[in-house]
Amino acid sequence: MTRTQAVDLCDPDLFASNEFWSAFAWLRANDPVHWHEEPEGPGFWAVTRYKDITAVYADHESFSSRYGMRLGSNADAVAAVAQRMLIVSDVPDHTQLKRVLSRAFAPGEMPRLEQVVTRVVRQVVAEAVETGELDFIEVAKLLPNYVVCAVMDLPRSEWAWVGQTTTDAFEGADEQTRSGANSEIFLYFDDLVRQRRGSDAEDFISRIIREPRVVDGGERLLTDEEVIFNCNGVLSGANETTRYSTAGGVLALAQNPDQWQELRGASAEGISTAVEEILRWTVPGMHTMRTVTRPVSIGGVELAVGDRVTNWNGSANRDEELFAEADRFRVGRRPNRHIAFGSGRHLCLGARLARLEMAAFFGELVERVAAIEITGEPVFNASNFTWGLTALPVRLVAR
Repeated sequence: MTRTQAVDLCDPDLFASNEFWSAFAWLRANDPVHWHEEPEGPGFWAVTRYKDITAVYADHESFSSRYGMRLGSNADAVAAVAQRMLIVSDVPDHTQLKRVLSRAFAPGEMPRLEQVVTRVVRQVVAEAVETGELDFIEVAKLLPNYVVCAVMDLPRSEWAWVGQTTTDAFEGADEQTRSGANSEIFLYFDDLVRQRRGSDAEDFISRIIREPRVVDGGERLLTDEEVIFNCNGVLSGANETTRYSTAGGVLALAQNPDQWQELRGASAEGISTAVEEILRWTVPGMHTMRTVTRPVSIGGVELAVGDRVTNWNGSANRDEELFAEADRFRVGRRPNRHIAFGSGRHLCLGARLARLEMAAFFGELVERVAAIEITGEPVFNASNFTWGLTALPVRLVAR
C-alpha cells in the first residue's frame, strides 16, 4: 500500500477552489486509510471509503468523540465541554444528553415544527423571487436561522445578530474573531437560561431545562453549562448545514437544467428524494474526527491508541462502490444511503428538521420559479470542516 502524500487536506485553498474531489477519488482507490502529516501537529489518519468510515462511526468503543471532533480544534476548549456537549461526548453521557435534546425533534413534534418551517419558507422564497437578482447565500442563510430562532423562541429583533455571530464563530477571518463570536453566543445563551429556568413554556430552551437526565443511576436536570453548550451546538449545526446544502442544491440545479426540469415535475415524494441527493452532493459536514482508545484495525490498517482518525464524509458520498455514477447529480437517485448527517450514535440531532426545511424550500421554489440563472462566479469557503458556498449570484425567473 503506497504512503505517497497525494494531497494536503489541511490546505484551505484546496477547498476554496472546489478541487478536492479527484484527490478523494485517488485516496479511495490507492490509500483509503491514509497517514496524513501535519505542518504543526502530530498527523492523523484520513479515512475516505464509505465502508471504512461507517465502520469507524459504528465502533464507539474504539473511537472516541470526547477529545475533539474536528481538525484544528483547541484541546483546552474541547476538554472544558467534553461529556457535557453532545458532539464531544461518549456513552453513557452522549446517550443521556441525546435523549434529552432529541425530544424536541421527535416525530411527534414535526407537525408543530412544520408550521414554523412553512411560514418561514413562504416568506423567504417570496421575497427572493420578488428581488429576482441576488446573492442566493443571503436567502439560504435566512431559512435555517429563522427556523431555529423561532424554535428557540428568540426575540425577532435578535435573529439577524444570532445568525451573523454564529457564522463568525465558524468562518471569522481569524482566531480572535472566531473565539470572540463563540464567547458572545455563550454569553447570550447564559442570559436566556437564567431567564427561562422555571418556565413552563414550550420553546426548545425551556423544555430542555426541565428535562431530567440520568447520572450515576439517578436523575438530575441539565446544569446551566450543559444547556448553554448544547444550545450553541444546535444553533450552529442548524444554521451551517442547511444553509450550505440549500445553496449547493440551487447551484447543482442551475448547472443541471435537466434535473431542474425533473424536479419541477416531481411529487412531494419526489421532492424528498431530491433533497437526499442534494445532501449527498453538497455534504456540508466535510469531515469529523475521532480518537483511538484501544488498538483497532480499519481497512486492514492497524491504528494505535491516541491516533486521530478523520472520516471524510465528502469522499464517502462519492464512493463508487456504493453510488452508481457517483459524480453525477441525479435528483431521482434511489437508494441513496449518503452520510451527510454522519452515521451511528452521532447521527445529526437536527437531521429530521433539516430535511423538513429543505423539502419545504425546494417545493416552494419549484412552485414559484421557472428558471435559475447563474449570474456570477460561485465562491466556496476555505474550510475542510463545514464546507460550502459563501457567494452564489443568481437570477430567479418567476413563473
